[in-house]
Amino acid sequence: MKRLTFLLALLLLGCANAAMAQDAIPVYGYQIVQKYPHDTKAYTEGFFYLNGYFYEATGTVGESQVRKVDVKTGEVLQKLDLPPPDYGEGIVAWKNRLMELTWQSHHGFIYDLKTFKKLGTFEYPGEGWALTADNKHIYMSDGTPTIRVLDPATLKQVGQIDVTANGQPLHNLNELEWVKGQIYANVWLSNAIVRIDPASGKVVGVINLTGLAPKPGDTPDPTNDVLNGIAYDAKQDRLFVTGKRWPWIYEIKLVPPAVTSPAAK
Repeated sequence: MKRLTFLLALLLLGCANAAMAQDAIPVYGYQIVQKYPHDTKAYTEGFFYLNGYFYEATGTVGESQVRKVDVKTGEVLQKLDLPPPDYGEGIVAWKNRLMELTWQSHHGFIYDLKTFKKLGTFEYPGEGWALTADNKHIYMSDGTPTIRVLDPATLKQVGQIDVTANGQPLHNLNELEWVKGQIYANVWLSNAIVRIDPASGKVVGVINLTGLAPKPGDTPDPTNDVLNGIAYDAKQDRLFVTGKRWPWIYEIKLVPPAVTSPAAK
């Protein structure tokens, strides 16, 4: 087993100390800056911050919604139900529109960002997991090591980013967020967020969030109520993370890897 595959396997098991031992890819810790209420019925699939509000998409058939949420109180200020058989997934804002993926229906929805009125649909092959954007493109994950690059005007694929960690394809890329020129991605069923260089597809950092999740007895389904949700407030440089049915949204600050001098090795 190659070294990074071993590292990621350890992260999937939540083994922080062993993960820190590998030095090819920096592993960051975290500090909690603040926490905000989160609806414990929200099975978080999509998540972003915009103009003072959280926007969240929840999953499962019959319970999928798009929501606008008050940051401080967790109150749902606006919502749109997604009727069966669709299973809601990732969301992203582009200008005055909001786009939403569905998991296995092979289509997404376009809404008016302000009113949530449905404006149209778009099609894509395969599964839909998550969306984010920079100022030129929209990026889409589908559970594979490939992040699709979409034209915001047509929502057609115009490129792709093949994500690798020490040369190995990295599967289970889930919720995405564009942060300071990098793509942050939850690794599904893990305590890890990876930092991806969009130019090369290489993982250039791992954020180990072991210890942040609720205790197993505090959520309805601990096996599936996992870390999933990254939001970034670029104006105030604030990073938020949450999980499926978690009681809290956490604002966190990254703790850089410890620097070890050659003499200390």
